[in-house]
Amino acid sequence: MKTYRKTAIVVGVLYIIGTVSGVLSVIVTGPVLGASDLLARVAASGNQLTTGALLVLLMGLPLAMVPVMLFPIFKKINEVLALGYVVFRGALETVTYIAMVITWLFLSIVGREYAAAGAPDASYLQVLGSVLKEGHDSITTILAIVFSLGALMLYYVLWQSKLIPRWISGWGVVAILLHLATGFLIIFQLQTAFSPVNMAMNLPIGLQEMVMAVWLIAKGFNPSVIASLSAKTATNAPLRA
Repeated sequence: MKTYRKTAIVVGVLYIIGTVSGVLSVIVTGPVLGASDLLARVAASGNQLTTGALLVLLMGLPLAMVPVMLFPIFKKINEVLALGYVVFRGALETVTYIAMVITWLFLSIVGREYAAAGAPDASYLQVLGSVLKEGHDSITTILAIVFSLGALMLYYVLWQSKLIPRWISGWGVVAILLHLATGFLIIFQLQTAFSPVNMAMNLPIGLQEMVMAVWLIAKGFNPSVIASLSAKTATNAPLRA
């Protein structure tokens, strides 16, 4: 039982680190990436994109650890979804974070070159900047889909098992569907990644993750569910032997 309690606390702390870092990365990079004169803004913003990239890594690494921490528990409930959760949130999501960081770092380099070049020599840099921005938007869309599919697996298992109150996992399902919708809004160019509408639609999942994190730290998993899982493991152990 103590092991499960420690797992809940660690997962809660990882969620807080990841969510806070993600919000800070949006605050730092949003004004830059949302600017109409992108390269000029990148050049004038100094190290904002580099700082944002570090924050994304600080977000991605803790969040990638969450599925690993939860897998031993989840596989006792639904092994297929537990494995899918690790693949989507632990592996694929991490790859998209790294791709986003690389895009931002290249944009920083292009922005510096744009500032150093004269007007006649800057046209190809503007084209390159536009390509990188389009690449960033595509990565954001892929991330929204990967993140959402992994989160749906998470909240389905939590809802099914009652490891946490169902109002939290149900909130997560609704909130993640809103987040998934933002990816399609970007695909069809109805909104940009940093538009006020997209930011508002992403707010519920950010709040839900913080509430869930605090609950896990303060209350942990449902003791009766944990006791049932432990008894199930103890019953199956002689059979495996």
